[in-house]
Amino acid sequence: MRRLEPEGQTPAAPAPFQLREMVAADIEEVMRVEKAAFAHPWSAELFRRELEHDWSCILLAEEPQPAGPQLLGFVIFWLVHDEIHILNVATDPQQRRRGVAKTLLRECFARGRTKGAQLATLEVRRSNVHAIDLYKSLGFRSVGVRPNYYSEEGEDAIVMTLDF
Repeated sequence: MRRLEPEGQTPAAPAPFQLREMVAADIEEVMRVEKAAFAHPWSAELFRRELEHDWSCILLAEEPQPAGPQLLGFVIFWLVHDEIHILNVATDPQQRRRGVAKTLLRECFARGRTKGAQLATLEVRRSNVHAIDLYKSLGFRSVGVRPNYYSEEGEDAIVMTLDF
């Protein structure tokens, strides 16, 4: 059984973020973060489709501001049988290194566990060492490679899993 925290470390204090599920009215703001975070962003249509699936969840992390909440990042995941499959994690580049992605992923795991999930899986670009380090800090381990998974650049994906 894998621990969600590396051995000898205690969980970080809760971040001052508010988490909630995405709704269709959030598309424009989510696309702003998606386009800022990735060279090859998902389309708005892909986000709309994910909102329609019963097995899909998009969680948003927001920070209260006087003018209204500011979107910091999001995670998209599927819950299928006993597995969480993480499709996309993005943090606004100006908000990185604040624990946004880690907070979102922990909530994703908590929701999955309450519905019987025993495993989380994801693919990550081989070159995305910061994301790989984040996933390892949460207890993920590399279990394989998908050659040429990111076909735009011909880049391999590292397949990672986390057992609960």
